[in-house]
Amino acid sequence: MKINMILIWTLRLVAAIILLQTLFFKFSAAPESVALFTRIGMEPWGRIGTGVLELIASLLILYPRTTGWGSVLAMGLMAGALYFHLTALGLKWYGDYSLFIYALTVFICSGILAFLFRFQVLSAFGLKTHARA
Repeated sequence: MKINMILIWTLRLVAAIILLQTLFFKFSAAPESVALFTRIGMEPWGRIGTGVLELIASLLILYPRTTGWGSVLAMGLMAGALYFHLTALGLKWYGDYSLFIYALTVFICSGILAFLFRFQVLSAFGLKTHARA
């Protein structure tokens, strides 16, 4: 039981920290961030909008009652980031692969959390959250 909690909190923290640390670049209009969103044709609304959604996702992930919802939101955001890295941006941006690796890491951590907390999301839609014997 304790190992499960350590794993869950590690996944939460890794995903949330990565999401939160990129906000500075988005909200301060760092040249790298502006160039990235200009390249994909979403500057400035895409930069600010994804920043707001990433902030919401990270907060939802950290709060245990909403981890499932935050994970699903983060997976969607990172699916978009991965798509743009694989199509318009390339894996290497500004000389390294860090943004692609961060997006992939958040996607994987969020995917595991979404699976572990799937019952939070399913129960909100009135779906059965466990099998009856």
